[in-house]
Amino acid sequence: MERLKVKIINKSHHPLPDYGTFEAAGMDVRAYLPEGSITLKPGQRGLIPTGLYMQLPQGYECQIRPRSGLALKHGLTVLNSPGTVDADYRGEIGVIVINLGEYDFEIKDGERICQMVIKSYTKVEWELTDRLDRTAREDGAFGHTGTN
Repeated sequence: MERLKVKIINKSHHPLPDYGTFEAAGMDVRAYLPEGSITLKPGQRGLIPTGLYMQLPQGYECQIRPRSGLALKHGLTVLNSPGTVDADYRGEIGVIVINLGEYDFEIKDGERICQMVIKSYTKVEWELTDRLDRTAREDGAFGHTGTN
């Protein structure tokens, strides 16, 4: 398993993002709400601070993803999922969450609100052309990859 060193500043009083299990891909990230909890009503969204600042190596991004348990049990999800933190961003990592559930949801200081996955990416170099290689699918869109 590849290991990557990432510089991080933690201005919160919570532990750094960590993996829940040995083979987990995502690290749990906690809300930093020193002034008190935030309640989101159904359909309401908010930017939740984490107190985390990082310096990713060039060629990497940080993806912010929902936590499946919060999504299933409460309808709480990351609105721009996955959110992307670019390698040149140095501000505090904030998480845009929305309550898609039926009831108010209270986010407390220290609550695990999302997962963070660090991924490498490839830069695209466009090659302008007049035609594309043919495939069996061609321009078949939604629902055209199945046989039923």
